[in-house]
Amino acid sequence: MDKKIQLLLDKGEMLPLMEEFYTIQGEGYHTGTAAYFIRVGGCDVGCHWCDVKESWNAELHPATITDTIVENASKYSDTVVITGGEPLMWNMDYITNKLQLKNIKTHIETSGAYSLSGKWDWICLSPKKNKLPHPEVYQKANELKVIVYNKNDFQFAEEQASKVSSNCVLFLQPEWSNQEKMTPLIVDYVMQHPQWKISLQTHKYLNIP
Repeated sequence: MDKKIQLLLDKGEMLPLMEEFYTIQGEGYHTGTAAYFIRVGGCDVGCHWCDVKESWNAELHPATITDTIVENASKYSDTVVITGGEPLMWNMDYITNKLQLKNIKTHIETSGAYSLSGKWDWICLSPKKNKLPHPEVYQKANELKVIVYNKNDFQFAEEQASKVSSNCVLFLQPEWSNQEKMTPLIVDYVMQHPQWKISLQTHKYLNIP
């Protein structure tokens, strides 16, 4: 890779942009809210059920000037969700500063597997067993969203919930390919453990991006 581009990537002034689009937030605390999504490439967490595996290789996605991404976002919404891939593989300071200067709220969806960078109005932490979050991300998370693929994930969810702050909102979300089997179990679990809420991928039911 060109050294100049690599330097800009390291500073966050360019990002490997997979896609950007205006849509409705489909899951978690802000379900139903209009937001501009910025999906960056690059992830080494390796969830076998990941529905955006094409995001894993950052080199497949063009290094894009961050100012251009910010300008695009400002045309659509006062809320931006940065997701991936794993966005914390990249320096998020520059893009979040630029967005907040335009009075745009900054949200992130992250596994927490990398150190926290950026200024965030909302941090959705979705931890994964094979690469656990950094301790600092637990304490700053506004929302804990655990994907439930099998029964063992309930124990994992409780382990993760013990590490976040008391103000963090707790969600269990069925993994889409296994949702018919796991959703009834999640319903029962939440009724027995009402500190948890259910998150559904409503954008898939509504057939929107």
